[in-house]
Amino acid sequence: MIVQFICRAIMLSVPLLYGSTGEIITEKSGHLNLGIPGIMYTGAISGVVGAFLYENACGNNADNMNPFLAIAIPFLCAVLGAMLMGLIYSFLTVTLHANQNVTGLAITTLGIGLGNFLGASLVNITKSELPSIALTKTSAFFAAKLPFADDLGWFGEIVFSHDFLTYLAIAIAIIASIVLNRTRVGLNLRSVGENPATADAAGINVIKYRYLATCIGSAVAGLGGLQYVISYASGVWSNDAFGDRGWMAIALVIFALWKPSMAILGSFVFGALCNANNYIQGLGTETQELFKMLPYIVTIVVLIITSMRKKREHQPPASLGINYFREER
Repeated sequence: MIVQFICRAIMLSVPLLYGSTGEIITEKSGHLNLGIPGIMYTGAISGVVGAFLYENACGNNADNMNPFLAIAIPFLCAVLGAMLMGLIYSFLTVTLHANQNVTGLAITTLGIGLGNFLGASLVNITKSELPSIALTKTSAFFAAKLPFADDLGWFGEIVFSHDFLTYLAIAIAIIASIVLNRTRVGLNLRSVGENPATADAAGINVIKYRYLATCIGSAVAGLGGLQYVISYASGVWSNDAFGDRGWMAIALVIFALWKPSMAILGSFVFGALCNANNYIQGLGTETQELFKMLPYIVTIVVLIITSMRKKREHQPPASLGINYFREER
């Protein structure tokens, strides 16, 4: 039971890790992107559309499907769909100087609405009796695990039995941490987030960094939506089944103190807290609902503690959520 609990907690944590890592990259540039839930939703439906079209092109026969294309097509569709949403957000906030909070909420509404529209359209195309789409053939390619996992017992099941998107999420978080803290690009990006006027005076292109950070962060977050549908849900898409994972990813950014490396641990903690709800069924519905609140309660506690300690390294970028007007420099 313990091994099963840990494995399921890891599976639940991966979409959160993608979303939080993408949001951290974005926020380091000074952008508070509340559109992450909609961007993750768009990434999910974009990957579903790509996988659906490829499966139908192969005649819904797994033997006719190329393993590389079966993975690459939904992967690239998810990245491009999420990046497009990030580009829209950047254009509105960076170029047109629209309010970041309002724009983010609009992107979330747009992404969820677009996802539900495309999902319902695919259901109509398949003429399914159930309001869902099953992409089990594509899911099987993504779910392939390392061949030696079964030979290592419980250790292999916990560490080596996951899909490649799980290991990719950890790798992206580690790379993001290294880039942000140990490279010139990361230093420039953090400078843009802390004081864009000073960064601009030093010759750093604020607009370019904010565009790139937002689009790259959106692409990373979009992979979280893809992983949820293809791996966690075994390739089954249902409208509005994504839940509040996008908002949990934003909350996780605060829990991780804007550090991608901390997001790895934080996402597992959130995944474990969400998974705990499935192991307390004998305690009643009310208790289960209380357990669903735990990730947010923990985030609030962390926010209070870090605010009281007033350590600068535990605070968000100084210009987070503030538009930069170059003419006022």
